[in-house]
Amino acid sequence: MKTGDQTYLWGELGPILEAAADRMIPKDQWPSATEAGVLEYLERHAGEDVATWVDLINPGLRALDAEATAIHRRPFPELMVNEKDKLLQDIEFDRVQNWPVSPKLFFSTLLSLVIEGYYGSPEAGGNRDGKSWNMIGFRPGPVSEIQSPAPETDLSQQNFNQLRDQYDAIVVGAGAGGSVAAAMLAESGLRVLVVERGNWLSYSQVGNDHVRNHRFSKYGHNTGPELEGNPRTILLAGGNERITAPYEGNYHNNAMTLGGGTRIYGAQAWRFHPDDFRMATRYGIPDGSSLSDWPLSYAELEPYYERAEWEIGVSGDGDAHPGRGRRHCPYPMPALPMTLEAERLARAAAKLGWDAGPVPLLINSVDRDGRPACGRCGQCVGFACPTNSKNGGHNTMLVRAIATGNCDLICDTMVERIDTEAGGHATGVRLVQSTAGTIQRLQVRAGHVVVAAGAIESARLLLNSASDAEPHGIGNRFGHVGRNLQGHVYSGAYALFDEPVQDGLGPGVSIATCRFAHGNGSGIVGGGMLANEFTRLPLIHWYRALAPDAARWGSAGKETMRESYLRTSHVQGPIQDIPTSESRVRLSPTVKDRFGIPVAQLSGSVHPESLKAAAMLAEQAEAWLWAAQPRQVWRTRPGGDLSAGQHQAGTLRMGDDPSTSVTDPNGRVHGYDNLWVSDGSVHVTNGGVNPVLTILALAFRTAENLVKQG
Repeated sequence: MKTGDQTYLWGELGPILEAAADRMIPKDQWPSATEAGVLEYLERHAGEDVATWVDLINPGLRALDAEATAIHRRPFPELMVNEKDKLLQDIEFDRVQNWPVSPKLFFSTLLSLVIEGYYGSPEAGGNRDGKSWNMIGFRPGPVSEIQSPAPETDLSQQNFNQLRDQYDAIVVGAGAGGSVAAAMLAESGLRVLVVERGNWLSYSQVGNDHVRNHRFSKYGHNTGPELEGNPRTILLAGGNERITAPYEGNYHNNAMTLGGGTRIYGAQAWRFHPDDFRMATRYGIPDGSSLSDWPLSYAELEPYYERAEWEIGVSGDGDAHPGRGRRHCPYPMPALPMTLEAERLARAAAKLGWDAGPVPLLINSVDRDGRPACGRCGQCVGFACPTNSKNGGHNTMLVRAIATGNCDLICDTMVERIDTEAGGHATGVRLVQSTAGTIQRLQVRAGHVVVAAGAIESARLLLNSASDAEPHGIGNRFGHVGRNLQGHVYSGAYALFDEPVQDGLGPGVSIATCRFAHGNGSGIVGGGMLANEFTRLPLIHWYRALAPDAARWGSAGKETMRESYLRTSHVQGPIQDIPTSESRVRLSPTVKDRFGIPVAQLSGSVHPESLKAAAMLAEQAEAWLWAAQPRQVWRTRPGGDLSAGQHQAGTLRMGDDPSTSVTDPNGRVHGYDNLWVSDGSVHVTNGGVNPVLTILALAFRTAENLVKQG
């Protein structure tokens, strides 16, 4: 069977597929699966994943038809509606025998694909005219219905031939920490080179694919690195390795593009709590952990928090969350207006006697720096901002750096090693890139090197820069480089209400409580923050936010989506991960990337104390939601695998003692006079909140110390 120039992989099985898809999502006042163009989506998927269709779905369709014929003496497409549904239910629950493939796996795989085609992005094929979004109440674009994205600054880039032989400073990575370092150094008069592994992606290049983004990366992602040639590995029990791709969860990818994670992040801009800097002193050191105090205090970092808030741009209410440390200035912008959900949760918090208030965000709530206020779109996290209102490295600090005339930027280029002499002085870096299929390398000298590639890649770079003086990698004399990898364990709860609680206004996250950051008793170490969640993509709602007992397909499943999408609230938050030395980054002994560089090998698991704190936080989320008077509440439970993700931190932790840390309190690698780290790698602990504001604040502080040194 052909449509245009394309051939359906399923051929003569087309009628069976159409009949099954239309029972999974039947026609009512809204289109059925096939009427909504789901077959177009399935055709695209079949072309990209031939093996799944040849080995599972096509044999399953044949078996489905044979089952129908054996029971009813008619092929599946000719069965009555109730007969089709009964047979699909039997397959779903594995109540058929002698199939060539797993009936349950066949059903769940096909159902997922049909759902993706119905509720996913029209650009991906399926969801014709976005009618399913209209059905459930999802609005993807800005409130103002802007038809084209706001203008973005196109930063000038250099190629190998345009680079100088030597720079005063080379910054490795153009994310949160690297962008601040670049601006501060360039504005001080230093000649700076910023090297970014990813490339510059415009708004349209980041795209809006609901199954290929950093919020839901089922088949890929949208902001680098490329899926081919950039693996990592997971160390398994027994010493074997398993390769993982950039879009898989255990890759722990942060966006690798100009701006790094700030290009597509949620932009929550929390300061750490004062006690986050003294966890070991307050709680002791749990068995099996590497919990330690920071070598600096909240008071020492507070001026740099303030600087980050004002120079990059944070909206919020400085009086909303008492007890989180003294503030000397308000936020530069007021908080975004509360959403319908936040208003309901505010009343519930008041009923419980809890302090709750707006979430600070690195998002414009008013026009600022020539860019507009937030357009309140429905797909904030995982995507670029259509109004350019989200404040990241790409549109704030890097713009400032380039504007000085002192900063060169090169993208699509990796630093494969740092050159050093005598194990105490960095002399420059080795660059590598692929141009027109040809690998090119270049050595560039530097007065200072600032590493800001993220906790996994920064550790990988230092490990790969071994020398005769440091045979195990830069700064690794005591074996600490790559250890203490941590991110955030999230837990919380969902609630289903009798009436709508969502107004569809992004970014969605609007209210939080910090009362569970510390002092939770019952042997809980630390704690975390709870907030309502960002606006949910329809597919994320189906995959993650349906009640455990909810119908997921058929007429009832369609009604579930229609009735629950705007009536579901999600409250969750990160807890203060308890670090362990065995959660770590090593170099893979067997796997190399496209340039022949050993890739990062990841290993470790969540400490039991983190899971205990997560359970406590989920219980409190449930209590908050019950106080809002829902119909139903259910908790989420984290797993025990390695925690890193987009909040990765800790692998080059700072400290006073070189025998227990990698960098000094100023972010300089112990024993070096000119090698600095300006990302979450230096975090001793990662706070019970999103860490980006702390990364930014430390970057200001580290750059200031570098400039003072001269």
